[in-house]
Amino acid sequence: MNKQLFDEVINLLDELSQDTSVPKNVRKHASDSKTVLNRASQSLDLRCATVISKLDELTNDPNVPQLGRTSLYTIISKLEALAKS
Repeated sequence: MNKQLFDEVINLLDELSQDTSVPKNVRKHASDSKTVLNRASQSLDLRCATVISKLDELTNDPNVPQLGRTSLYTIISKLEALAKS
C-alpha cells in the first residue's frame, strides 16, 4: 500500500466532507467513504472498489456543482491508483 497516496485520498475526502458548497449527501458520502477506507478488516482493493462505486454514483447527480464533481473525479482517479499499488 502506498501510504502517501492513501493519506492524500483521506485528506481529499476530509476536505470534501467539510465543503459547504457541495450538497449534504455528497458530504455524507465523503465522510462515510473515509470510514470505509480506514476499515482494516477488509482488503485495500475491496475498500477502494466500494468507495469508487459510491463516489461514481454521485458524479451523475445533477445537484452536484462542477467543482464538487471535479473533486470527486480526482478522488476516484487516486483511489484507482491506490487499488493498483
